[in-house]
Amino acid sequence: MKHHQILLERLANKQARVGVIGLGYVGLPLAVEFAEAGYDVIGLDVSQAKVDQLNRGDSYIPDIPGTRVAPLVSQRKLRATTEYADLSDVDALSICVPTPLRKTKDPDMSFVIQAVDAIAAVARPGMLIVLESTTYPGTTIELVVPKLRERGFTIGEDIFVAFSPERIDPGNHQYGVRNTPKVVGGVTDACTQAAACYYGAAIDSIVQVSSPTAAEMVKLLENTFRAVNIGLVNEVALMCDKLNIDVWEVINAAKSKPFGFMAFYPGPGLGGHCIPIDPLYLSWKLKTLNYTARFIELASEINTAMPLYVVNKIGDALNDDGKAIRGANILVLGAAYKRDVDDVRESPALDVIELLRAKGAHIRYHDPYVPTLKLHNGHAMASETYSRELLAETDLVAIITDHTTYDWQEIAENSHVIVDTRHAIPAGVKSKARIVGL
Repeated sequence: MKHHQILLERLANKQARVGVIGLGYVGLPLAVEFAEAGYDVIGLDVSQAKVDQLNRGDSYIPDIPGTRVAPLVSQRKLRATTEYADLSDVDALSICVPTPLRKTKDPDMSFVIQAVDAIAAVARPGMLIVLESTTYPGTTIELVVPKLRERGFTIGEDIFVAFSPERIDPGNHQYGVRNTPKVVGGVTDACTQAAACYYGAAIDSIVQVSSPTAAEMVKLLENTFRAVNIGLVNEVALMCDKLNIDVWEVINAAKSKPFGFMAFYPGPGLGGHCIPIDPLYLSWKLKTLNYTARFIELASEINTAMPLYVVNKIGDALNDDGKAIRGANILVLGAAYKRDVDDVRESPALDVIELLRAKGAHIRYHDPYVPTLKLHNGHAMASETYSRELLAETDLVAIITDHTTYDWQEIAENSHVIVDTRHAIPAGVKSKARIVGL
């Protein structure tokens, strides 16, 4: 266990060199946290533009201001590269690459495979390798471990492998990398111990589980819990619509119960890389074991249908005003998948806009965080300049993302018809517009 002891000592005294592969919403905050904890950190990304920007001391992630990055770069605690060869002397590294779904709804593991192949080529005895990319249970054991064993390494003796799910919540100013507990599960006890020591220097609380497969399942449970409950409350919204009841009134009254209830809220659909996608990794894996994850598939069906429900709401609102969708001037407020971020991955705004365009509507959008937008079909759009005149000259305003920068009073006073999918306009606001809720 010579390699294990040396690794623990280097991690403990901050002599270890740290590598982070993938410098996006997950990787960059992690790299910055390790650098601020005192490690020398090298981040790798395939984007030369990101690497150049980071090496200038600039940040491209809203949650990580340049004022945090610049001092670390100038102190040579943080640098970036596009070359895997530059990782050959790191002691520990985290893999934070994308794991999207294919159109067939099975996991696209190509980014993980490419990263692990490249790591295996430069790996050396005493190195700790941790996969953070969200994936299906069994990925670490089935994909990562065999490639290292092919190089002649013995897992848990001369090289160490673990899984630790990322828990980044973009736009969350209360919980970041350091104060969000970190789950780690190693292939062996020595791997788990090394991973716990590694992350423990930069993160306040470490939660150890028995295996990487258990750690992979933890992440999927977390996001499946959210997806299923959002699916439930979206269906409740549909029920309340049929019953002519205000779903927001129902939820606000229900959450007054101090036990046994947790409030979730309906919306125009799920967005982001995690909640719409992660449960489907689990569903796909279980299908290979001849099991149907019925809750997951039903929730996905309901959540995926919400953009169409919103479009139908818009159509009804225009019809009540004596207008049709075809030819209507519609302004979409908010393109990001949630408030106060610039991330449009899986954003329901994309589906709402495409569906409305397909019905012949003239669509414009405004988002203070998203200056340009590319739809699924490749059509490109640019954010309009926000003004009272813009509101006044549109037939209908659709609130898809409730950014806190919006003045809801102004929007209500200067619009004709509003479809508010986020319950953004508070009760009691003076409104010239007719407001239609979800």
